[in-house]
Amino acid sequence: MTALAPLVATLACGTFFGAALYINLVQQPAALSVGLDFAARYFGPMYQRAAVMQVSAVLVGTIAALLAWWQGGGVRWLAGALLLFAVVPVTLLVILPVNAELLRLGAGPAAPDTAELLVRWARLHSVRTALSGVAFLLFLLPSTR
Repeated sequence: MTALAPLVATLACGTFFGAALYINLVQQPAALSVGLDFAARYFGPMYQRAAVMQVSAVLVGTIAALLAWWQGGGVRWLAGALLLFAVVPVTLLVILPVNAELLRLGAGPAAPDTAELLVRWARLHSVRTALSGVAFLLFLLPSTR
């Protein structure tokens, strides 16, 4: 197994996990603490910028981890690739409807469900954080070879 695929997988997964963890522990709580008006206005630009980086990190990390597994790196690379890629269906099937609701025309602090949607979004996003965190830990395990 060449060292490049595991390195790229670990870097991409760590980037995703770090960003996701930051969003859950710092960014979203801080936005809500400033007030619902700010948090509602901030969500759209934050989401659109984060989506590009996070999609890229997931795809690069998954492909590199699959390559590491294929090159004989062991089952942890396959498991990590599957866990990291699992954020895609979680996002598309579970989180995207909440995103759409938050981004819909007219959604803002005056909408009665905005606060609940922002809190729900953060809770659902924590699933992505956990999946990528476990994948990252698998990638950090020392090789048994």
